[in-house]
Amino acid sequence: MDNHLKRNLTFLTIGLIFMLSGIEYAVILPTIWRYLQILEAPPYFLGLGLSAFSLTGLLTGPLFGFWSDRSKSTKSIILFSNLFEIAGNFMYFIGYSKWLLLCSRLVAGVGAGAGSSIFGFLTRSTRPEERAGIFAAIMACRQAGLLVGPAFNLFLRLCDFKLGPFVVNKYTSPGIFMCLLWVLLQFVVLAMYWDVPPISSEGGAVMVEMKQEENEEEVPLMGSDEEPVHTYRAVNSDQLETSTSSEMQAVHGASAVSNPFKNFSASREFLREEVVVLLTAQFITLFNQTALETMVTPLTQRYFSFGELANSLMYSLCGVEVILGFFFVRWLSRKVEDRVVLAVGLVICCAACIWCLIFLCNPRGGYGWELSAFIIGVFLQLLGLPFVAVSQVSLFSKVTAEKTQGFSQGVRRSVGGLATILGPLWAGGLTNNLYIMLGMMLALLIMITVMTVLSYNRLTEPTPVQCAQSSDSGG
Repeated sequence: MDNHLKRNLTFLTIGLIFMLSGIEYAVILPTIWRYLQILEAPPYFLGLGLSAFSLTGLLTGPLFGFWSDRSKSTKSIILFSNLFEIAGNFMYFIGYSKWLLLCSRLVAGVGAGAGSSIFGFLTRSTRPEERAGIFAAIMACRQAGLLVGPAFNLFLRLCDFKLGPFVVNKYTSPGIFMCLLWVLLQFVVLAMYWDVPPISSEGGAVMVEMKQEENEEEVPLMGSDEEPVHTYRAVNSDQLETSTSSEMQAVHGASAVSNPFKNFSASREFLREEVVVLLTAQFITLFNQTALETMVTPLTQRYFSFGELANSLMYSLCGVEVILGFFFVRWLSRKVEDRVVLAVGLVICCAACIWCLIFLCNPRGGYGWELSAFIIGVFLQLLGLPFVAVSQVSLFSKVTAEKTQGFSQGVRRSVGGLATILGPLWAGGLTNNLYIMLGMMLALLIMITVMTVLSYNRLTEPTPVQCAQSSDSGG
């Protein structure tokens, strides 16, 4: 199997991982509110339950990223982290008390920390010009999970039987269902995931071929009936000198890779203006998104009497919109710069927050108008999400060092994790004070929009020509 096919199968597996994370979110979120009520949990436990998952992801993300940067291996990290997803979802299925339910989300969140290693791997294995498109496709996979998840809820909500000492109903069934899916994913990762050699911006294809040749030499019996691609031939002195020089550079590069954190400075890496802007955008976007997600279920229950089925259908329609948005951004990223996409997304998010502030805080005009205003507000919020999400991840991968991408992506995801902790906590206590909740969200959006405008000229990646000149001067 050649490296091109291995790379495609690996990307497909990564897409499945993100899809499962979306399915888990979609099957648990519509029912966790009622599940907690049955377990006699106070209202603030909804925010705690949603934040617990992000808390452990925040703490483990940089650790998994550091591990992947040092080992240059993500397969073992994914297999290890998935064990926590399996255990956490089984604990959710048991659910004897509100505290066990809370702990289940804490344990499952450890598995989410492997996302930093995956983003680091994607950064090292893609070229800058294709990165935004690949990131958009991977993020769309999670949204596809959010779309498919409600379909599973259609039959999970019909469960009503006992499995040994455990009760399987519409509240506990999402836990055992996700536990089985994560177990199946372990076998998929074992069979279809490879730590393919990274493709750097300078001569990445050559390094891939060199690595492939090393693997073929280690397993000489595979493909022995075919003509070998890499063979030794007679060369003249110039070719020999060039080959020797290339080999020495590869050896030097390998020794540098063995310690990617040599001369690494966190302050120099993360306190630059453009990095601070992107991390702030990450925080504010996820803070607002999770705050609104926390608010939606109680809001639809209060004003529109939505149950689990109605909420599942709503999340399904939202998933369709976001997937289409990600594919549009994937196309748009080939036409315009990432910073333009980011600016457009922030403008849409500001407009959405203003709409919600005006029409949702004090709804008037009857059921039909209130429902229409709610739909428009949700539509605008979801419309801006793909623009900001893809552009800030793509830009972040380009303005930070490639050799420490796992750790850098872990820091970025930890900032996002902090936002997903504070967002539900902020909204959970203010579901009856929407003016305060939405007013703070709008203030944050205006702040990051101003920061983006002021730092617009710095929000760009080095061009290939600049990279080549830097490499030449360094050689």
